[in-house]
Amino acid sequence: MTRAALLGIVLALVPASAGASAPTRPLALTAAPARLVLLGSGSDRVRVRNPGTKRIAIDVALAGLSLDLRGRPHIVERRSARSAARWLRVRPTHVNLAPHATAHLRVSASVPRRAEPGDHDALVLLSSRPLAGGRVSVRLRLGVVVVVRAPGAVVRRLKLGRLRVARRGSMRALELVVVNAGNVTERLRRVRTFVSPPSGRPIANVAALARELRPKTRGLLEFNLRTGLRGPVTAHVVVPAEPGRAVIRRTYRLRV
Repeated sequence: MTRAALLGIVLALVPASAGASAPTRPLALTAAPARLVLLGSGSDRVRVRNPGTKRIAIDVALAGLSLDLRGRPHIVERRSARSAARWLRVRPTHVNLAPHATAHLRVSASVPRRAEPGDHDALVLLSSRPLAGGRVSVRLRLGVVVVVRAPGAVVRRLKLGRLRVARRGSMRALELVVVNAGNVTERLRRVRTFVSPPSGRPIANVAALARELRPKTRGLLEFNLRTGLRGPVTAHVVVPAEPGRAVIRRTYRLRV
C-alpha cells in the first residue's frame, strides 16, 4: 500500500481488551496499553499478542494522529502540528507472532530541549503483512496512541462554544462546540446537559459520550434528546471538574 493511500485511511483504535470474549478468529491482534503516556524523555513497553490461530507478521511504524470534530481518529503526516512522532523510536520494527504468542515493543521518547510544553501525541501503527510463501486475505491495522508530555507549565483552558440543535430524520440532538485552548489533552467524561422549559424544572438530563480533546483543537459533544418538548428551552451544560481544572458551567437558550 502506498503512503498516500495509508494517509487516507480512517484508523480504528481498538481497545486492548477487544476480542477477549469473542470467538477465536484465524487472524487477530491486540495491544496493551492502548494509550501510552510518557512524561518527558523516557521509555515504556507495549505488549502485543496474537490471540488468533494463524501465524502473523507485523510491521511497526510511527505516524501522526488527528481527531476530527467528532473524535474519530485519522492517520496524518508525522510533521503535523504537535506531533510527537519525530521524537519517538520503537523497537523492534518487525515482529513474527505464532498463534497465542506475545511480544513486547520498546517505545522511547527524546524530547527536544526547546519543545513547546504540554502534550504531544503520535501513533505506533501495527500492520499485518504476508509471511514468506503465504498471504493474508484481510490486513489488520491497530493503532496505539502515545502521548508525550513535554516539560514546562501546564495550561488548562477549556471553553464552551456554540450549542445548536441538529435534526436527523425524526431524531434530534444538541451539538456543543468545545475548544481546548490549553496545552494538555482534556478528557471529557460525564458531561451533562439539563434541558427545561424557560420557567420550569428540567425535564431532560442527557449525558454526552466520553471523548478526548487534544491541545489547540476543537470538537463536538453530542447530546441525544429523547423528550417530546418543542419550542424555546433552557439548556444548562455542566462539565465535571478534573485534576487541575474546575467545574465548567454554561447556560444556553434555544428552540428545539
